[in-house]
Amino acid sequence: MTDTDEAVAVCFVVSIDDDNLGSFNSCDGLGCEVVMEQREEGGSNGVIWQLPTRMKYSNVKLSRPVTSASAGILRYFTEMTSGVKRRTATIEARTQEGTVIARWALTGVIPVRWTGPQLSADSPKVATETLELAHHGFLAPGAGA
Repeated sequence: MTDTDEAVAVCFVVSIDDDNLGSFNSCDGLGCEVVMEQREEGGSNGVIWQLPTRMKYSNVKLSRPVTSASAGILRYFTEMTSGVKRRTATIEARTQEGTVIARWALTGVIPVRWTGPQLSADSPKVATETLELAHHGFLAPGAGA
């Protein structure tokens, strides 16, 4: 792999701790932002200080066609009924050949939504599912997961 490799045709392989949830063909929401607080300086009408306060992480949405691996997601959600346990998730962007292009490790992960397929005899579309994960941030590359 060279520095010019790009994630053009990729799949996203997801693991929660040691449980492999399989591959997804769409990943949305990987990101973070610094929440800024504005403070006006007294006596200086032209100055508004921008102060960083905390990091904010968006939920990650993963989508794929329904497969036999879909049972793993339902098992993951079923575990939540006996108590919430935050876990570590790893998302790997891979080429069609299986080469890992990028890897993200998320800490404090809990599933917040699963959306199953909309099935209709009138519409012969592929049945898809979406998993949405909330998290507390990213782990440094090489740490944890």
